[in-house]
Amino acid sequence: MTTSDAERPGSGPGPYRIRYAALSDVGRHRKENQDSGYASEHLIAIADGVGGAAYGDVASATAIHLLRRLDQAPQGEMLPALAGVVHRIHDKLAEMVEQDRELEGTSTTVTAALFDGRQFGFVHVGDSRAYLLRQGQVRQITKDHTFVQTLVDEGRITEADSRVHPQRNVILRAVDATGDTEPDLFVLEAEVGDRVLVCSDGMSGVLDDNDVLPLLGADSVDAAAVALVQASLDAGTTDNVSVVVAEVVGVDDVDDEETSAAVTVGPMLVGAASSQPRRGGVLSRALFRQRPTTATDEADDMGDTGEIPPVEATSDDGAGAVDPEELRYAPRPPRRREGLRRAALVVLTVLVVAAALGGAYSWTQTQYYVAADGGQVAIYRGVQLDLPGLELSHPYETSDNVAVADLDELSRDKVADGIVADDLAHARRIVAELADQNERPSEDPSEGPNEAPTEGPNERPTEDPTEAPNGAGTGTARAAGPTLTGGTAG
Repeated sequence: MTTSDAERPGSGPGPYRIRYAALSDVGRHRKENQDSGYASEHLIAIADGVGGAAYGDVASATAIHLLRRLDQAPQGEMLPALAGVVHRIHDKLAEMVEQDRELEGTSTTVTAALFDGRQFGFVHVGDSRAYLLRQGQVRQITKDHTFVQTLVDEGRITEADSRVHPQRNVILRAVDATGDTEPDLFVLEAEVGDRVLVCSDGMSGVLDDNDVLPLLGADSVDAAAVALVQASLDAGTTDNVSVVVAEVVGVDDVDDEETSAAVTVGPMLVGAASSQPRRGGVLSRALFRQRPTTATDEADDMGDTGEIPPVEATSDDGAGAVDPEELRYAPRPPRRREGLRRAALVVLTVLVVAAALGGAYSWTQTQYYVAADGGQVAIYRGVQLDLPGLELSHPYETSDNVAVADLDELSRDKVADGIVADDLAHARRIVAELADQNERPSEDPSEGPNEAPTEGPNERPTEDPTEAPNGAGTGTARAAGPTLTGGTAG
């Protein structure tokens, strides 16, 4: 751990500066530290690698390495710059996984803040946290992206319940190589005396707000960082513990005792980012070769990343205990048989397509329509659709007594186009109707007059004009009277 009281230049963008301290400890139950931390006068950050066997230390170290590029007096908006670096972390992890499949499944949380002299600009993904101590009150200013947090939000469990819930380690969002995650972004106005804490879940998982308040309010940022880590270890955390503490002070506010006691001035790098990640073939050894010389170096040489000596883990659970880290966001083991997996996916895809085609063909064989088969009307089974190399219909029943040539023109056209039936019974009714139409005798209107009896003109009855009253109707029948034809008047 190191501390710094570096002043900002008087021409800087704001009236404040920050004192900062960073500390990371591997913990009493871990062999590797998958946390990484960074602190400077412009940037504080924590990244907690996720995935256990998937090299979470590589992911967290990569995240901090890329975040360090923002370590300068912010120019312009801070939040777009922070969002951009999260996307670059994703891109870098994707590139690394492409080069080494053993890294597949690795991911990391990111909680970081830029300071421009007036404001903190925050970016947050995962379950690392940020706290604010202001005027004697401490509050969490980030929201965990975890399964248990959703239960708390829904009122199904309490905050205290979430600390002992079986799925408390499962996070729903992290920066990985698969999906480009959208981070939470917000701005916090700074006040003199504010203390901002960013930490991994190794601390927040065992200490509540009441525990954090007196520890974060210690005499100095150094003392606060040490107290928070030590309290987490004493509380029984099973994870790595990493904290960064920053205190807002005036530009001219100088503590002589703190300044004279400072062991170094400059940025601080702790945790996995300060030592060689396990996948040296992917992350160059030169990546972290030029890290600042700090008081953590001696501890790093002992296999730890903090000032608190590691303690051998003791467990009553036996050798078969499951590492909770394996149950987090990316618990997938490294993929060692890529070719076999791809072949299995190809076979599965072929089977799915074959099943779909088989189901479609089976459906076509439940359909019927009426059309011509040679010169006769026939019932076809299937659908009228031509596919190369595949017949979807065939004659099912052919009528011997219904010839297409004997149908009227309208019916011939319908049969030529095909008459779709609801089912086989409906198709048979259609054929029967066509047969009935074919057997119905035709009516020639020219035959009517030849069949009617012919009568001579002398046989047509006439009316005696003398019988008409008052002598009316001479020479013709009365208009309203009936006319008799085709017979003899009697």
